[in-house]
Amino acid sequence: MHRPFPLETPADADARRAVAPVLCYPTGTLPVPDLAIYANARERAQRIGAVTVPAREGRAFRVPAGGFFRITCTEGPQVGDLNLFSAADPQERFYSGKTRALHGTHLRIGDRMWSVFPWLRPMATLVADTLGWYGTDRYGGRVHDVIGTRCDPYTHWLLSGGGQYHHCCHSNLTRALGDAGVEGAEALVHDVLNVFMCTGFTETGQYFMKASPVRPGDYLEFFAEIELLGVLSACPGGDCSAEHSSDAAACHPLEVEIWETPAEALAGWVPPVANGYDRTHGR
Repeated sequence: MHRPFPLETPADADARRAVAPVLCYPTGTLPVPDLAIYANARERAQRIGAVTVPAREGRAFRVPAGGFFRITCTEGPQVGDLNLFSAADPQERFYSGKTRALHGTHLRIGDRMWSVFPWLRPMATLVADTLGWYGTDRYGGRVHDVIGTRCDPYTHWLLSGGGQYHHCCHSNLTRALGDAGVEGAEALVHDVLNVFMCTGFTETGQYFMKASPVRPGDYLEFFAEIELLGVLSACPGGDCSAEHSSDAAACHPLEVEIWETPAEALAGWVPPVANGYDRTHGR
């Protein structure tokens, strides 16, 4: 009888599984951010503005190169979806997949948010995190992931049997980016940093979320390596303990504060240049 697919486990199955892994991208030669320089700059930086992101909405903000921005949980447990763009050219935007490959699935202090090809350079460096204590929980959950894409109305339509919901993070980010004056906003919205979100993978490899440990007063703070245009969505999932893409969850606003650093306080810092690959691709 013809069997279209092999059904028997090979004799050397255990040996194949026992092969040791290797890192896809060894980072020993990756430039390491000088956190001492950033700390000195932060002490002298001056607050120049703040943006409140309402619950189930998105807002844009701008950060000068060499400045800082802080995302704070202000009223109740709330996760956010963050997109970053070069203020000079929104085609240069955050590359979550390469950031994940270089730093891991969840960001920690000293990790960077990298931009897409052909630039592939640091856009922002994580310098402070009040949830750094969380680590890895018993389920494998950790905070601040670069795994998930963003909740969106297209997947919601697919999984809900045709439901129309306009406050998914994808839509919030699209509106915010358009309101910031960027043409063709939806095509530029991209996979996110899930700020404060607690996520991991099940034993079957499925992406999971659980109640975020974030509380009012918790924050993430970043150093802007280039001049940035950011957009942040206060996710309709609230703390993402149950669901998203609906108005069922309790949701709260987030705040983004922006600081500018005096030039003399940035001694020793060099803004990153675009990637040096010659872009010929062998032609």
